[in-house]
Amino acid sequence: MSLKPNSTTHNSTGKMISIEELIEEFEFLEDWEERCDFLIDLGFELPPMPDSEKTEVSRVHGCQSMVWLTTALKQAGDQKVLEINADSDALIVKGLIAVLLAIYNNKAPEEVLNIDVKQYFSQLQLDKYLSSQRKNGLFGMVERVQQEAKLLSDQT
Repeated sequence: MSLKPNSTTHNSTGKMISIEELIEEFEFLEDWEERCDFLIDLGFELPPMPDSEKTEVSRVHGCQSMVWLTTALKQAGDQKVLEINADSDALIVKGLIAVLLAIYNNKAPEEVLNIDVKQYFSQLQLDKYLSSQRKNGLFGMVERVQQEAKLLSDQT
C-alpha cells in the first residue's frame, strides 16, 4: 500500500482521522484496492470495545457481519457531543466504522442529524465500490447512529 509520507490513521493530536483528512487521503490513493487496504488499516486503529458492550442490544442488524455500536453523550466545552463506540468481526467493516466515526463522532446530536452522509460516501466512492450487502450494512450503521442522535438530542 502506498501512503503519503508520514501518513497515519491518527492526526497530529492523536485523535482518529477527520472526514476531511480521510477524503484527502482517498484522493491520493490511486485505486479501490489501495483505498480498501487503507480502510482496513483504519479499522485496526479503532478504540477497543469491551466485550461487555457487545450485546444483542448494541448489535446493528442488517449487516452482513457482526457489528456492535453504542453511543453516549459527553461534555465537550459548553456542549454535549455524541461519543460513538463500535466494533465488528470483519476487517473492512471496522474500516467503515472508522469512516462513520470520522463523520459523526464528537459532534452535537443536532449536528449529526443534519449531516449529508451520502455526500461523504460519494466523495469516498464507497457508493461505487461497496457490494450491495456492505452498503446495506453501512446504511444500517448510519441509521442506528441517527436514531441514537435523535434520542440523545431529546436529552440535551
